[in-house]
Amino acid sequence: MSLPPAPRKVTLIVLAWNRWELTRECLDSLRATDLTGAEVVVVDNGSTDETPSALRAYPWVRVVTNPENLGYVRGNNAGIAASDPEADVVLLNNDVVFPQRDWLQRLRECAHSAPDAGVVGCRLTLPDGRLLHAGTYMLPDTMWGQQIGSLEKDIGQYAATREVEGIVFACAYLRREVLRAVGGLAEDYRSYFEDTDYCLRARRAGFRTLLCGSVTLTHDEHGSTKGDTGELMRIFERSRATFRKKWRRELEGRYTRGVLWQSIMNFSTGYAMSCREILRALDRLGVRAAYRYVYGPGTPFPVAEPPGNGDYLMNVVAKRDANGARVGVVYGQGDVFERNAGRRKVGFTMLEVDGFPKEWVRQGNRMAEVWVPTEFNRRGFVASGLRRPAVTIPLGVDVNYFHPGIAGHPNPAGEYVFLSNFEWGERKEPWMLLKVFNDEFTASEPVRLLCKIINRDPAVRVLDEIRRLRLKDSGGKISFLFNREFPYYQLGSFYRSADCFISAGRGEGWDMPLMEAMACGLPTIATDWGAHTEFVHEGIAYPLRVKGTIPAVAKCPYYEGFSWADPDPDHLRFLLREVYEHRDEARRRGARAAREMAEKWSWERSARKIVERLEELEG
Repeated sequence: MSLPPAPRKVTLIVLAWNRWELTRECLDSLRATDLTGAEVVVVDNGSTDETPSALRAYPWVRVVTNPENLGYVRGNNAGIAASDPEADVVLLNNDVVFPQRDWLQRLRECAHSAPDAGVVGCRLTLPDGRLLHAGTYMLPDTMWGQQIGSLEKDIGQYAATREVEGIVFACAYLRREVLRAVGGLAEDYRSYFEDTDYCLRARRAGFRTLLCGSVTLTHDEHGSTKGDTGELMRIFERSRATFRKKWRRELEGRYTRGVLWQSIMNFSTGYAMSCREILRALDRLGVRAAYRYVYGPGTPFPVAEPPGNGDYLMNVVAKRDANGARVGVVYGQGDVFERNAGRRKVGFTMLEVDGFPKEWVRQGNRMAEVWVPTEFNRRGFVASGLRRPAVTIPLGVDVNYFHPGIAGHPNPAGEYVFLSNFEWGERKEPWMLLKVFNDEFTASEPVRLLCKIINRDPAVRVLDEIRRLRLKDSGGKISFLFNREFPYYQLGSFYRSADCFISAGRGEGWDMPLMEAMACGLPTIATDWGAHTEFVHEGIAYPLRVKGTIPAVAKCPYYEGFSWADPDPDHLRFLLREVYEHRDEARRRGARAAREMAEKWSWERSARKIVERLEELEG
C-alpha cells in the first residue's frame, strides 16, 4: 500500500522592525506549536533596538537582515525571495501569538483542499478576546477595506472554512503556485491595501482566497507600528489612492444589476434584521442595492428611522443613489406597497394568519408581482383576492453566527433549560405555555423554563397578567427576561445556553428565532401550523399538534376576519416531558436540524431567488 504524499514544505516569514518584546513573544509561542515541515525565517527590517543581537539566541530561526526599514511590502518580499523556491510561504506579523498548536497543519490542509485554493487566512482575535478578523471586503463606494466580524465578542462565529474576498496578511498562507503566477506583494504600496491587492491579483489568476475558521490566532494589531499615527495615516491614504486607481473599475464591475430596496433597517424587528441579511447576501451576488426607509410620517409606523446601526456595509447601502435600478422592492407591510418608487414595482411581505387585509390586497394588485416567504402566505394572499403573480422567496439564517459550535453558558445549577423568545401578546399565546409548563413539572425537578419577553404595549402589564395565572410555587420553575435586547450577533450564544427551544404560538409569518435555534442545534417544539411548517418537520423537530383553527382575535387590526391555530395544550405537555426524559434523541433531532438549516436555508439561497426574479423583471 502506497503512503500518502508528504505535506508541502512551508517557509514561515516573520517580519520584524524593532519592538523586540513582540518578536520574542511571537517566536516563543510559535516554537511551542507543530512546525512539522516548516522553516522559520525572520526578516529583520532594519531594527535599531536589541532585535539583531537577541535573534542570535534563536538558532532554529534563519535571519534575513535588511540594511534599513524597507516597509511592510518590500520587507516581506525580501523574505519571499529568500524562501525555499519549492515551498509554500506563510507571511506573519511579529505581533501575532499562536495559542493553537496545530494552526499550521490546519492552514496547510485548507490551502491544499482544492486546486484553486491559493491564499488562506484565519480568524484573528485581539489580546482582550474580541474577534478582529474573519476575512475582509472592499466596497468601491468608499475604497476602505473592512474586516468581517471586527470587534465583536468572540463566541465562535465564522468557524467554518469559507471563500472571502480578502484577508489581512498578519497571517497569510500563500501556495507556491500562486507565488509563481502573480509574484510577491505589489511594491507600488509601502504598507496597507497590499493584502487586498494580492487577493484580487490571485483571483484574477484563477485562485480563491479562503478563511480557515478552525484556526484562531491572536493579533496585537499594529503592535510594531504604534506611535506616529499621522505618518501612518499619510501612508494609508497614499496606498488607498494607489489601490483606487488600480482596482476601482474592476470592483465596480462586479455589480451586474441594481435594485431599490425600501424597507426598515435600523430597528430590532424581524423585518429589519432580515432586511440587513438580504442586502448583505445580494451584495455578495453582485447586486448593487440602494436602501430607503419605507416608513415614517404619514405611514402606519410614523417613527423616523435612526441614522445608522454601526454596520458599515448597511450604512454605505443606505447612502447610495438608486440610479440605474429598474426594479423597486418594498419589503414590509402590504399597506406601504404604494410607497414603492421603482419603475417595476415588487411588494414583499408576510402575515401570521390565513389571509391578507383588503388594503394589502388592493396595493398588491398594483405591483408587478408580490413576494412572500412561504407557500402558506402565497395561498392566503391568492385566496384573499390577489391577482398579480405571487412568488415564494424564502428567508434564511446566517450559519456563521448560528451553529452548534457557538459558545453558550450552561445553567450553573445544572438544570435542563427550555427557552422561549417572544413578544407578549395574543398571537404568541404565552398563557398556555406558562400554565402547561408549571403544571407538568415540579419545583423539585432540575428543569426550568426561561422566557425572554418583549412588551412594546404600554397598556399591557405583563407581570400582572402572569400573577393572574396563579402559577404554583410547587410547580415547574420559570424565569423571565423582560425587554432585554442582545446584540444580534450574540443571539446564537443565548440559544446555545439552553437545551430546547419552544415556539408554541398561534401563527407565524416566518419565525426567525425558531430557525436560528434550530441552526444552533437545539431540539425545538413548534406549533404545527403556519409559515414555519415550511422548514419544520418531524425528522428535525417536535411539531405541536393543533386542535384546529379559531378566529384571530387580537389588538392587531391586520388579523381581523382571519383565523390562526389553536395549539393543543395536552400535546404540549406530552412533548415537554418527551424531550426532557429522552434527551439523547432530542439532541440527535437538534443536530439533524442544524445540518438541514445549513444545507437548505442560507441567505445566499434566498438572494439567488431574488436575483432570478430581478432578471425576469428587468426583461
